[in-house]
Amino acid sequence: MMNQLYLSTATRFPLMSRSPMRTALALSCIVAALSGCKEEAGSAPVQPMAQVEFVTVTTQTVPDEPEFIGQAEASRPVEIRSQVTGLLKAVLYPEGRDVKKGARLYQIDPVPFQAAVASAKAKIAQAEAKLVQAKQDLERVKPLLADQAVSQKDVDDAVAQELSAKAALQGAKADLIKSQFDLDNTLITAPISGLIERSRYYEGRLVSAQTDLLTVVHRVDPMFVVVNMPESFILKRRRDIETKKIHHPGVYQLRGRLTMMDDTVYPHEGVLDLLEPGLRTETGSRQTRITFPNPDRSLLPGQFVKVRFTGDTKTDAVLIPQRAVLQGPQGPFVYVVGPDEKVQIRDVVASNWKGDQWMIDGGLSAGDRVVVNGLMMIGPGAPVKAIPWKSTAAPETDQDPVPSTPKQG
Repeated sequence: MMNQLYLSTATRFPLMSRSPMRTALALSCIVAALSGCKEEAGSAPVQPMAQVEFVTVTTQTVPDEPEFIGQAEASRPVEIRSQVTGLLKAVLYPEGRDVKKGARLYQIDPVPFQAAVASAKAKIAQAEAKLVQAKQDLERVKPLLADQAVSQKDVDDAVAQELSAKAALQGAKADLIKSQFDLDNTLITAPISGLIERSRYYEGRLVSAQTDLLTVVHRVDPMFVVVNMPESFILKRRRDIETKKIHHPGVYQLRGRLTMMDDTVYPHEGVLDLLEPGLRTETGSRQTRITFPNPDRSLLPGQFVKVRFTGDTKTDAVLIPQRAVLQGPQGPFVYVVGPDEKVQIRDVVASNWKGDQWMIDGGLSAGDRVVVNGLMMIGPGAPVKAIPWKSTAAPETDQDPVPSTPKQG
């Protein structure tokens, strides 16, 4: 039995059976290898703490300049219609050009109206002759009444005849005025200076008085820009003014600055000159009008522009760099370094841009430390080493993502 056990052990562990020294050497090698593995595992490098740069939130007073899309329109669109019914004889202006006030636009055939003027003059001459005759008759019968050579009725008839002749003369003169007015209006002139549209009708067309639209003249200097302000903005602006968050000098003290759709800045400042008293029921907005000088014809009727209203100032405003604001499923947010030097996520309300900064209307308070650089290396609850951000430093483009545009608050 002992011999069998010895043979079995020797077969499984030949080194132990052949030499005790070799067995001890092998065991020592195994122990050394195991201890080496433990030392190697224990010496793995520790990941360094992420370093981020932050800005400390402060409040300040800044201009509050909301921006809207507006549409330009002529300050005076004047419809050109004929005052008389007649045959259109000539179109006298170059279409689509500048015209001056008093420029000749259309000629209506004047012949029928010249005849009417001549007839009115003849009626005046006839009425004047009858008036002379009536006066002479009255002068003859008056002395005869004292001698009782004529009756009182004869004198009364002479007086009535004179009055009737005077009335007929006045009627004839009125007919002449009307006929002369019609004749003068056979030549249609521009009532204002501006840009004129194409003609709707041309030679040979019979046009009706005050009915057929011939063309339109647009006064484009100055120019109106109309903005429809949403009701939600109006209500919020009113609350901010009442709570002194915004200093408001008065509606008609506001000014306007324009930016074209290609982002070029319009060189002239406008003046707000009309605020409609009520809301438009179909859009739920309130219409505002700003007047801009337009000496170079840069603005054209129907053109869309971006309008920035100036004059209001916002107190206790919070501004942070645009790069710090990110877009999440629930809207814009920022990373904030808490008092325990750990990262917190904070939802914010980003209203509009101020240069390279976002104006924050909610979610941040003075003293908060908002992460600006190092955004890719952190997450909520991560410990960080926070250092102040220097705006003149080169941006860390390998760490920071490009933030999406936050939703307007």
